Amino acid sequence: METKPLVVVGAGTAGTAAAIEAARAGVQVTLIDENPIGASMMAMDVPQFFGRRTMDTVSDKDVMLQRVTAANGALAEAEAAGVEVQLGTCVWGAFRNTDTSRKLDGPQLGLADDKQSWVVKYDRLIVAAGARDLNFSFAGSDLAGAMGANGAHALLSRYQASTSRRMIILGSGNLGLTTARMALHSGVEVVAIVDVSPSVRGDGSLLQELRQNGVDVHNSHTLREAVGSEDGIESVVLVAVDESNEPVSGSEKTIAADTVCQAIGLVPNIELLSLLDCEISFKSELGGYVPDHDERMRTSVEGVFVAGDVAGFHDGMVLSPEIARNQGRLAGLAAAESLGAIDETAALARRTEIQAEAVAAQPVSVHSAWNEWLQSLVNAGGLDVFACECEEVTRAELIELQPPRYLNWQSEQMSLRSLQTQLQDGPVNPDQVRRLTRVGMGECQGRRCREQASLLLAAESGANIADVPFMSYRPPVRPLPLKVMWPHDETEEMRENWVKWFVPVSRVLG
Repeated sequence: METKPLVVVGAGTAGTAAAIEAARAGVQVTLIDENPIGASMMAMDVPQFFGRRTMDTVSDKDVMLQRVTAANGALAEAEAAGVEVQLGTCVWGAFRNTDTSRKLDGPQLGLADDKQSWVVKYDRLIVAAGARDLNFSFAGSDLAGAMGANGAHALLSRYQASTSRRMIILGSGNLGLTTARMALHSGVEVVAIVDVSPSVRGDGSLLQELRQNGVDVHNSHTLREAVGSEDGIESVVLVAVDESNEPVSGSEKTIAADTVCQAIGLVPNIELLSLLDCEISFKSELGGYVPDHDERMRTSVEGVFVAGDVAGFHDGMVLSPEIARNQGRLAGLAAAESLGAIDETAALARRTEIQAEAVAAQPVSVHSAWNEWLQSLVNAGGLDVFACECEEVTRAELIELQPPRYLNWQSEQMSLRSLQTQLQDGPVNPDQVRRLTRVGMGECQGRRCREQASLLLAAESGANIADVPFMSYRPPVRPLPLKVMWPHDETEEMRENWVKWFVPVSRVLG
């Protein structure tokens, strides 16, 4: 098995900066990024919430590879610095020895492309896996055209493969405003920006630019439903909300649109860090659960570093990419120093230089705003809307801890069960709720419902959202075809005797 001196996961702003910094210090660096994402993965809204608004060209891997490379100029800089770049490769698992597992001969990563999977060892690891879209469901959110801001960004810029024509954006922070500007520059009509807040949350000059381009802003509003057909969303119904986030009777307005883009927030992609058992803490001002790290971007696990959105995202980072870039440089420098590629004195001088370029930031807590959004959507759309669309679990079924509807399982004991009865046995635990309801166990692996489920459980149980643990992660953290996980044909013996695996042992034994 091959051992890499330094692996960097994620070729965004932070990841490429980390790879370049370490490579220039003399480290052999391997930079891995899952883009271009395969069309089948995009259809499952993994890793981003693409919303089925993709052109057929996403199926052409060569074209997508060219566009992804052209859209990221730092990749050429990384290759010029000697970095080994592997695109179209996802990291589906991370493994290391712990108190309960000591069989590995070193920390390892599970990798896969569209044809095969394999495992590599590493001496040092920098996780710059970015963030994913926060998603709240609403009536009609299962239609094509419901997407997230990161998914829209990828389709509009990285892939140039968006079919959106008329977009409504939920969220008036910098994330929403920059998404609107990008959409306009890509030829998409932005018909409205909507926010439950009575005022715009983002940059004033950017807002003014959007208004000059004819973008309407609807503050103190929420989304009641999206209406459409098998082709996707065709219109949306907005409704004003009062100070309690209750819909105002008679304030409904219908707007024609084919896309609803949620730009309410982003959530750090901590899957790999969780698998490696890095210490993780809840920090609302950084998007929820984030890895603990020091000023050199070192995590609690020796040899593992973080950088960029995965280390914590806040709205100020949207307008200041230098924040993520500097974190990447610090992580790359720390990894190089730990490998002995640069001495302590030189590392200190370089670190001082990087820190002098740091952009001041004042992140604020986000979960109160997220809760306002969810509360308004529940008040406007009700509890019968799916909280988990993959497994078809409604908000009411989640709260009542009901079994999956497709089991058609009815019993007196189950009908008496609810979150309130469960709380008699201890604090709310999303992992336990997942086992009971299957929320978060669908094809997107909970990416579209994790935060919504936690906020609903916290509100119903009266718990502080900071005290609700995150749903745990297990490999593979990306859905993979069986042919990729095991790219071999079945044996002749298996082919001849496969029926035996599906009958009771007593019948096989006679």
